[in-house]
Amino acid sequence: MVLLLVVLALALGFALRALLKQKRAHTELENAVRRGQPLLHEDGPASQLPGWHALTEEVNRLITENASLRQQHTDQLAQLEATLGNLREAVLIVDGANYIHLANRALREIFPGARDLINLRLELIVRSGPFLEYVRATRDGAPLARQEFEIIEGDNTLWIEASGAPIPSPDGKSQWALFVIHDMTNQRKLERMRRDFVANASHELRTPLSIIKGYVETLVDGHQTMEVADRDKFLRTIQRHSDRLKSIIDDLLTLSRLESATLGVKFASLDIAQYLEDLAEEYRRRPQATDHEIVVNFPGKLGPFEGDDEKLVHVFGNLVENALKYTPKGSRIELGATAAGADEVEFFVRDNGPGIPAADLPHIFERFYRVEKGRSRETGGTGLGLSIVKHIVQLHGGRVWAENRAEGGLVIFVRLPRQRKE
Repeated sequence: MVLLLVVLALALGFALRALLKQKRAHTELENAVRRGQPLLHEDGPASQLPGWHALTEEVNRLITENASLRQQHTDQLAQLEATLGNLREAVLIVDGANYIHLANRALREIFPGARDLINLRLELIVRSGPFLEYVRATRDGAPLARQEFEIIEGDNTLWIEASGAPIPSPDGKSQWALFVIHDMTNQRKLERMRRDFVANASHELRTPLSIIKGYVETLVDGHQTMEVADRDKFLRTIQRHSDRLKSIIDDLLTLSRLESATLGVKFASLDIAQYLEDLAEEYRRRPQATDHEIVVNFPGKLGPFEGDDEKLVHVFGNLVENALKYTPKGSRIELGATAAGADEVEFFVRDNGPGIPAADLPHIFERFYRVEKGRSRETGGTGLGLSIVKHIVQLHGGRVWAENRAEGGLVIFVRLPRQRKE
């Protein structure tokens, strides 16, 4: 009996040992499959298990084949990305679960917030239900025409135009989708600006035309019986609004010329100090400057500077005229310039008037924008002067902006390069 128990214990021990060896071998095999690396120690303790050699050889073969397929897949995507990477059109490839497998440089420029798009879910990049539905329908093979989508990214809005087609996955087991995307944001913004400009221009032109038409009709119908004083009043009103109409048309033509691709800017060397002194003296002699103080302020020599004399007179003259119009009697208007580094000069026109509401500051260089619409028209403004200033400054390669002064008043800065930029 004791002998039988000993034999059974030995048999059980051998069985447990074999079972543990087999479990350890299976674990090693599972880890090898998970890592994607062949099992290198087939001759270890598990080699005595029945069929172990055949099993490891088959597993190693599958691991090698799978690695080869993965590499082939990676190479295909790399080759495709290299081919499509320099296209101006954005290209996107997504799989059946909406994971991105290819996104060229143009697509990254459309969505700059996402640096690395590969292997991200499309939903994390493009937050647009209609576009995601378009992706799903395209992948399912539905015949869809090119469509445009509006995508809201925080405070910004993007417009994209997309066309897509279903494509098989590299292993041929699932359906992916390829899309060609065009960024329509700038085009839509320009179209909106054009619509706004046409609407504003029509409104600005209609107002004096309606007044002229009304007064002319009254004169035509009653000129024989009308008092001389009334007729004179009517004619002066017609003359005033005719002048306003001419000013608007002249400014529109000026803007059109400034935006022309053939417009030339004649750069020449200018003495900044003398230039500002001459401009200030010219405006001191004007009737509207009688009750204002116009001074020039600059810190000694400012070095060389090149610009278009005629066009810059338009810039600074417009800024001084605005200061004269919108500041009360006795106000001080100051023209000046300072060096802004070695390559730029910063001009300024500042006053001690009422300033501009903070909400209006970013918009004053837009066409027909008025801070006080009624008052602007009364002073003869067309609403285009600061737009013209902005265009001329940009033609010189500079920039212009406005700030309210802490002590009261407004200052407009014009920063220009010292020399012409190619």
